[in-house]
Amino acid sequence: MKIFITGICGFVGSSIARYLKKTQPEFEIFGLDNFIRSGSWTNLEPLQDLGITVYRGDIRNASDLETLPKADFLIDAAANPSVLAGIDGKTSSRQLVEHNLQGTINLLEYCKQHQAGFILLSTSRVYAIPDLATLDMVEADKAFSPKISQDFPVGISTKGVSESYSTLPPVSLYGSTKVASEHLALEYGATFNFPVWINRCGVLAGAGQFGHPAQGIFAFWIHSFQEQRPLKYIGFGGSGYQVRDCLHPNDLADLILLQLQEPKDSKKPRIVNLSGGEENSMSLAQLTDWCIANVGENSVEHTDTERPFDIPWMVLDASLAKEVWDWSPQIGITAVLEDIASFAKTQQNWCELSAR
Repeated sequence: MKIFITGICGFVGSSIARYLKKTQPEFEIFGLDNFIRSGSWTNLEPLQDLGITVYRGDIRNASDLETLPKADFLIDAAANPSVLAGIDGKTSSRQLVEHNLQGTINLLEYCKQHQAGFILLSTSRVYAIPDLATLDMVEADKAFSPKISQDFPVGISTKGVSESYSTLPPVSLYGSTKVASEHLALEYGATFNFPVWINRCGVLAGAGQFGHPAQGIFAFWIHSFQEQRPLKYIGFGGSGYQVRDCLHPNDLADLILLQLQEPKDSKKPRIVNLSGGEENSMSLAQLTDWCIANVGENSVEHTDTERPFDIPWMVLDASLAKEVWDWSPQIGITAVLEDIASFAKTQQNWCELSAR
C-alpha cells in the first residue's frame, strides 16, 4: 500500500509515518512538508533513514502536488493547529484559511485524480464554544470538572464531548477551517467515490513535539520546566485549573491502520472522536505538580489575563470509536508525560527551537 502524508515532518505527521513504517514495513510511504514549522527539519533524516521519501512543497500550491506519485491513501496532517491563529496579531487570518481550507481542497483534488482514500486529522476545536464555556464547573484536586447536576447540552456529558455536539460557530477561525474541511472531504468522497475518514483528535502529545503554549501544551510545560523558563497561568483567574485530555500519536496511528484496511463501501461512521478521554486528562495546575515531582522546581506566575476561545474543560468522549472500531488509547497520560520528560533531559534550548 502506498501512503502519502502531508505535514510529514511535523510532530504528528512524522510520528504516524514512523509508526506505520515500523509496524507495516511493506508500506511505501512518502510525504510533503514546507518546513515552515520551526524544528520540523529535525525529523527529515530519521524519516529518510527508514526509507520514507520526503518532498518539499506546500499544500497551498496545487502545482506542488502535480508531480507527486499516486497513493492509495492520503493522510492529512498538515495544518496551522493553533486556536489563536489569525487573531493573535502574529499570524495572518488569510494564511490560516489558505493552509487549513484551501490546502484541503488541493488535497481532495489529488484524491479525486488518483482515487486515493482521504484521512483528515481534525480537532476537538470544531465543537461550539458558547455552551462549553458556560458549563457549570466544580473545583477539586486543582482541576475543573463539570457539575453533575446540570442540564447538559446535547452531546456533552461528564464523560466528555461526543460527536453529536454542535459544531455551529463560534468555534474560532481555526475550528471553522477544520469543520469546513470535514464537510468538503465528505462531499468529495461521496461525489467522486473515494473513502473518507475524519478523526477529531484531542491534544496530541509525546516526545519530540515542538512545544508551544497554543498547541503542544504538555510538551511546552515539561520542556519549560526542564529549561527553567518562566510560565504563566492564563485565564480562569490564573488558577491553572483548566483541563485537557492527552493522546499519543501512536494510538492515533493504530486506528488509522484499521481505517486503511476498511472496505471502500464500509458503513461505519465517517467521523469519530479520538482522545485519551477523562481518564487521561489533567489540569495545568496538576501538570505543574507532576513537573515539580518529576522534573524539578520552576516558577509559574498567576495572571488575570484572559484569552478569546478559552474554555475551562475540554475532554472528548471517544465511546463511538470503542463501539465501532474496538479502539481505546493504550498509552496513558503518565507514560506520555514520562516520555516527554525523558526526551527533554536530552535536549538543550528545545523551547527556543520550537519558537523560532
